[in-house]
Amino acid sequence: MSPEIATVVYGFVIVALFLLDRDRKSRVSSALWIPVAWVSIGASRMVSQWFGVAPAMESPDQYLEGSPLDRLILTGLLAAGLMVLVARGQRAGMFLRANGPILLFFLYGAVSVLWSDYPDVAFKRWTKAVGDIVMVLVVLTDPDPSAAVKRLLARTGFLLIPLSVLFVKYYPELGRGYHPWDWIPYYTGVSTEKNGLGLVCLVFGLGSLWRFLEAFYSEERPRRAGTLVAHGAVLAMVMWLFQHANSATSLGCFLIGGGLIVLTRRRGSAFRPAAVHILAVGIVSLCLFGLFLDSDVGLVQAMGRDATLTGRTALWDELLRMTVDPWFGAGFESFWLGQRVETMWRKYYWHPNQAHNGYLEVFLNLGWTGVALLGFLIVWGYRQVIGAFRRDQEAGRLRLAYFVVALVYNLTEAAFQVLHPMWIAFLLAVTVIPEPSRREDG
Repeated sequence: MSPEIATVVYGFVIVALFLLDRDRKSRVSSALWIPVAWVSIGASRMVSQWFGVAPAMESPDQYLEGSPLDRLILTGLLAAGLMVLVARGQRAGMFLRANGPILLFFLYGAVSVLWSDYPDVAFKRWTKAVGDIVMVLVVLTDPDPSAAVKRLLARTGFLLIPLSVLFVKYYPELGRGYHPWDWIPYYTGVSTEKNGLGLVCLVFGLGSLWRFLEAFYSEERPRRAGTLVAHGAVLAMVMWLFQHANSATSLGCFLIGGGLIVLTRRRGSAFRPAAVHILAVGIVSLCLFGLFLDSDVGLVQAMGRDATLTGRTALWDELLRMTVDPWFGAGFESFWLGQRVETMWRKYYWHPNQAHNGYLEVFLNLGWTGVALLGFLIVWGYRQVIGAFRRDQEAGRLRLAYFVVALVYNLTEAAFQVLHPMWIAFLLAVTVIPEPSRREDG
């Protein structure tokens, strides 16, 4: 099949997915397209990269400048999201008051701009980070928050997953890359790297698995056939992409999250809070033990990686030896700037721009204070996730899966970051939906 014909075919596939998953009984606002655009950009490529006008990023100095086009687009989406929240003033205010720990973590990030070596860059990045909260609130303040979450995941997944397959199969100049030292190809899909493709499969694959099982167990026969076909097709594409992405962390997390969604559907003990606690804590503890405390467990080898986690342990040792304020860090998103990143790029041919560990990344940027606030947010968030699971087990399954997966994913990747799909999924999982808002929206 020629690329041109394949493009038309996949265009029809995307349209068919949207039509099959329609739910005429559910109404979501048109404002939901704002977070769909935001998440789609974060999960794939910046607009400047799509149009081929992005800076080459061949030197650390180019990270300081960024892209004016991307800044314009993201600022426009942020402004649009803020206008929606202003229009939903009372409801948005309830959300802000109910989610203090999230605001506290982000406010500390704003304060940390003051001691950054590059405060202007740090402030721009913090402003973009506010966009993550704004988009989460646009989704959850929708008249039907549950339907809005479904539409967000479906719309974004229906676009990015088929396009990734199209790029990998028919547009290698867009969907593939080549290692510079041996020219062995790797697959990126709509992203710019293989781990980015794995992340797309992880986040939206879990959403489709959740919807597929929900439809499978639904008693509404007329509705469920289309949803089953749509999300079953996406899951098939996700598994095909996982085979090509070679992203062990994302595949492992998908199996963990998918296992949680499936296991919590069992009748009986799996619905008891104690069983959920044991399951969630046990998974995280096993991953910690297998990855860091005892390599003989075989977890690392089972993921197809060596005991150094593909060089990550050496990178972590190097980062911990670098000078940074242990209590307050380098400032919001400021560690990988200037002299520090120049030093790391001279030592590592693959030019790292993150710590490949979310908790270490927070320490480098925000110090122990930031780590403590993140820890508080995680503990508080877990309570909200369990509370949501008790009230609505269907929606609670996805929230629990995203929460646990985010904790595990950050063991080998840095995902507590600006405009990161896993970070946005984590925020969706832990954000409290106030009861008065539910009554209003109902």
